[in-house]
Amino acid sequence: MDPIREPILRVESLTKSYDGFLAVNDVSFDVAPGELKALIGPNGAGKSTCFNMLMGQLKPTRGSVTFDGRAITGLKPRQIWRLGVGRTFQITGTYQSMSVIENVQMALISHHRRIFSVAPYAWKLYRDEAMEFLATVGMEAQADRPCSILAYGDLKRLELAIALTHRPRLLLMDEPTAGMAPSARIELMQLTADIVREQGVSVLFTEHDMDVVFAHAHHIMVLNRGQLIADGDAAAVRANPQVQEVYLGGGTLFKEADHA
Repeated sequence: MDPIREPILRVESLTKSYDGFLAVNDVSFDVAPGELKALIGPNGAGKSTCFNMLMGQLKPTRGSVTFDGRAITGLKPRQIWRLGVGRTFQITGTYQSMSVIENVQMALISHHRRIFSVAPYAWKLYRDEAMEFLATVGMEAQADRPCSILAYGDLKRLELAIALTHRPRLLLMDEPTAGMAPSARIELMQLTADIVREQGVSVLFTEHDMDVVFAHAHHIMVLNRGQLIADGDAAAVRANPQVQEVYLGGGTLFKEADHA
């Protein structure tokens, strides 16, 4: 019998209120080690607000977040990042004036705490290690290309490589395939699933493409109006009456954008 594993992330009664409006209302869930878990919901459901509280960009009104047994509620984003939580964003934030490999090198320089001491020769540092991360996401052949000429799907791959440079145990991915062509969406999420399987990284992601969600997520959580209304595998979520009402009955399941 397999031993019971403690969750890598535990969220309890997480709530965010704005002048009485509950953007996130008493949300609790766990993410297990090596789990690929999706958080979905219609526009305005509270997904991005929830993510921002997990990573420290927003302070919860109440509730708690625990990572690897340590309370991280109220910590700054950089402190949470240092503990082993990575994040990618809906809109990529790479340095367009730099090459692909230079972007990864800069992330590694930050990870190794050398950001203020290496300016004259930064281009020499961690190049081999950077190439390893680029190989992980299938970008090694484009290492010396300027980011300014990359296709959007390749920028998303590069952002994933950057997020992996400090070897996170938990990766938060906010709309990872937003703006990508359907084939590129499938490739990126398959790559993410491979990383979860091979490296044991836990991933919590939001997503609007339901084909991506149901094809790759081990478990799916559904938010509606700030409340968690479902948490289970694909079959359980599809069969949930509230989910059917909110998404299928309301016609919002296949919206192309989410600004929650």
